Amino acid sequence: MIAAAKMRRFTREEYEHLVENGFFGPEERVELLEGYIYEKFPLTGWHAAGIQALQEILVPIFKEGYSIRFRMPLALGEESEPEPDVAVVQGHWREYRNAHPCTALLVAEVTDTTLLHDRNRKGTLYAMANIPDYWILNRHDQYLEVLRDPRDGRYQSRTTLVAGDKVSPLAKPGVSISVSNLLF
Repeated sequence: MIAAAKMRRFTREEYEHLVENGFFGPEERVELLEGYIYEKFPLTGWHAAGIQALQEILVPIFKEGYSIRFRMPLALGEESEPEPDVAVVQGHWREYRNAHPCTALLVAEVTDTTLLHDRNRKGTLYAMANIPDYWILNRHDQYLEVLRDPRDGRYQSRTTLVAGDKVSPLAKPGVSISVSNLLF
């Protein structure tokens, strides 16, 4: 008889214990998604520039009453602690000294080699957490994918925006952002 290998799932509490106790080296970039620990790809120049473009645009928009987190964890359920490239959360950063936020108003991922992972695995996770606004800045095809209306673990609305188009965050509908400023 041949036994099938079992995969070990982790809770967020177990994962945080591993992190706090130095199980992962300082150079290791990992995140917990649906109980599994995934390695994160190193930041390419383009990826880092995409994060900075989002930072430059979102920080002035979300000043008072918001915190913008860059590559920091969100505590999404008992088995997930993703580290989106950008997350806009309500409140001041001091409110999150003892625990990571458990939701966000807007999450953005910059993708160069991880489009399917970001769209499917992370998209499902963010939709299950009812994050209303999920943006994927796509390097290869030069567009911004905007996913909205999370229901039953899926985003019901998907819009592809290109240079010349404009986007407004759901949390700030009066603000208009030129997609050209995110693409370079």
